[in-house]
Amino acid sequence: MKKIVYIVGDLSYPNGMSRVLSQKVNYLARHTDYELYVVLTEKASKPWYYQLEPNIKHVNFDLNFDDLYLLPMHRRLLAYRKSQKQYKKLLTDYLMQVRPDITVSVMRREINFINDIQDGSRKVGEIHFNKQNYRTFERQWLPGFVNRYITRCWQRSLERQIRRLDKFVILTKEDLGNWNGISDISVIPNPIATFPTVISEGTSKMVIAAGRYTHVKGFDLLIKAWQGVHDKHPDWTLNIYGAGNREGYQQQVDMLQLSDCVHCNEASSDIYARYAEHSIFVLSSRFEGFGLVIVEAMATGLPVVSFRCPCGPEDIITDGEDGLLVENGNPQKLAEGICIAIEHPELRKRMAAKALVTAQRYREDSIMQQWIKLFESL
Repeated sequence: MKKIVYIVGDLSYPNGMSRVLSQKVNYLARHTDYELYVVLTEKASKPWYYQLEPNIKHVNFDLNFDDLYLLPMHRRLLAYRKSQKQYKKLLTDYLMQVRPDITVSVMRREINFINDIQDGSRKVGEIHFNKQNYRTFERQWLPGFVNRYITRCWQRSLERQIRRLDKFVILTKEDLGNWNGISDISVIPNPIATFPTVISEGTSKMVIAAGRYTHVKGFDLLIKAWQGVHDKHPDWTLNIYGAGNREGYQQQVDMLQLSDCVHCNEASSDIYARYAEHSIFVLSSRFEGFGLVIVEAMATGLPVVSFRCPCGPEDIITDGEDGLLVENGNPQKLAEGICIAIEHPELRKRMAAKALVTAQRYREDSIMQQWIKLFESL
């Protein structure tokens, strides 16, 4: 019986990485005889948003790294070094006690020292971001060359640790070429835990987008693009669903006088039901680690109009067959892609049918068998 420790970080608030990690560990708990452990570092007193199977052991070090971002920079650096030192000791003691066969890191703070822990376990790293947009340092009050220098140093440090891992797992084939010099690397995409029971009829005059209300998701670009869509198709509506602060996006909608046709909604507890009410899904992200929302929308029979952002859409979508890919970051091109889907219902219908087929590649059983095969090979 293998012992596997997953270092997850946080399960207390909704986000894609925590959702996928809890899903994968739960699958292993239900379908294998692995002895499973989960290590958390955040918010020990808060209830979990994502639940774990009862046979999964867990520990929370309650270090609360996320709270450090509320501190001024000089205090944050000192507090981070102290917390990181404490984290290394706590994780070392825990792994030495458990003595797992495999330890899985999600490439956060523990990657800086996990290879030095002599607990006898094989170390696996899985990253939920693309390389280009991971460990980037950007401070507006610093000159650009300083930001670039710190980013290069930070990324080189990461690559040194990755080379020491027994296996490194990324999400997309597109990102594979960015990791030159990494030999023990595998591509395993994220899975869909459940498939919807209701499929979109594709007859409503509504377009949907979903994700956190953050700069990365590009909803500001989507709202700008909708100006062009609205000019041609004023009877169509855009609904955005997501967690986070919607205020700035709603202000943009109001300023552009689109409040009658663009709605910034809270996150839905049944996103599949929301997908099924719409006819087109739009991904406006500036970048992605994978873009699981694309696959979820496809599983509901929605064709997808997406930026060619790094990384994920080009792995999932075949342009013109199950969706449309447009120039990354260009609102005008995004509007044109949406209008093509609106104006050609037969094309939309064909892409929707192909989207259902594409989504099947990401069934949970299929993806998790790849993980089990990887674990058995170590």
